[in-house]
Amino acid sequence: MSLASASIAHPTRAHTARKTPGSRSRSRTRASAVGPAGPNACDVLNQRFGIKGSVAFAPGKNDLPRVLLTHKNGSTSEVYLFGATVTSWTQPSGDEVLYVRPDATYDKSKPIAGGAPLCFPQFGPGAMQQHGFARNCDWEVIGTSADVNPDDPEPAVMLRLKPNEYTRAMWDEPFEATYEVTLRRDRLKMELCVKNTSDKDDIDFTAAIHTYIEVTDAANAGVFARGLAGKTYLDKNIDANDPPPRVQEERDVFFGLDLVDRVYLDTEPETMLYVGSGAAVSVENTAGWTDTVVWNPHLNMKDCYKNFCCVESAAVGKPVVVHPGKVWRAETNLSVVDIIGED
Repeated sequence: MSLASASIAHPTRAHTARKTPGSRSRSRTRASAVGPAGPNACDVLNQRFGIKGSVAFAPGKNDLPRVLLTHKNGSTSEVYLFGATVTSWTQPSGDEVLYVRPDATYDKSKPIAGGAPLCFPQFGPGAMQQHGFARNCDWEVIGTSADVNPDDPEPAVMLRLKPNEYTRAMWDEPFEATYEVTLRRDRLKMELCVKNTSDKDDIDFTAAIHTYIEVTDAANAGVFARGLAGKTYLDKNIDANDPPPRVQEERDVFFGLDLVDRVYLDTEPETMLYVGSGAAVSVENTAGWTDTVVWNPHLNMKDCYKNFCCVESAAVGKPVVVHPGKVWRAETNLSVVDIIGED
């Protein structure tokens, strides 16, 4: 069952107080890197990084390695090492929040279409391939944990990407990217860090987490995004390469009439996507992200456009600039909110 198919019971949304780095106790942590190569990759990964009941590695579609995170409350998440792509986040009830398109392939010929792919070091079209190369690469596992807050294990995996021949052909810059996915009791946390490993030159890039969220029917008036009123957006539906600026005059963004492809600039931390089932998904740009992308392909994808809408954490309006030796950190938190009875 999907989140969009039924209203589900869940805790009232509450923002957990931030903790200092020393306040987290670890039930178990592994920290030596290993890549996903070879037929026994998942066995090796489980030996080095598996945490019983919390973190496990298993072959996914086409035998691609993936990590499975399980919370003690019954919620789960799935992350493929190819592209560091989160392909599933289920609630304790079993309801799926994310959406993977029916045309998704798992043969590494192209990125996995759906879930929450990473766009880095370029969002959209530009000097390199669409949305950069991060979602086309195998990421290596450098650590797992099941932190306690205060007494519930929060399973997490940390992945890493460094320059290689494939990436240098498109973007010959010194960097190290890490991506940590943490399954918390009431939310999914995704944190991207990019370090400039140069000792003399800045690097700059754009980036986004291209989150696909399942909805009942994108063409229905009960499906809309809220939290963007009054914001300036770049309308890529008019011109993807040179989108004109517009202002969001209406309170809500609806998807039923046409292609919606907009980059909202300097947005508030939270955008809500009402999925049409008495629930909404909060997309919270907790740190680093400055913009919010809203997308639905409409008739460009006739077979599936009604099933999802994308609300994406992004840094697009102005490129991120990272000075030598410094790290840029961006965090997104997804949570499910009960909106029955809300105006």
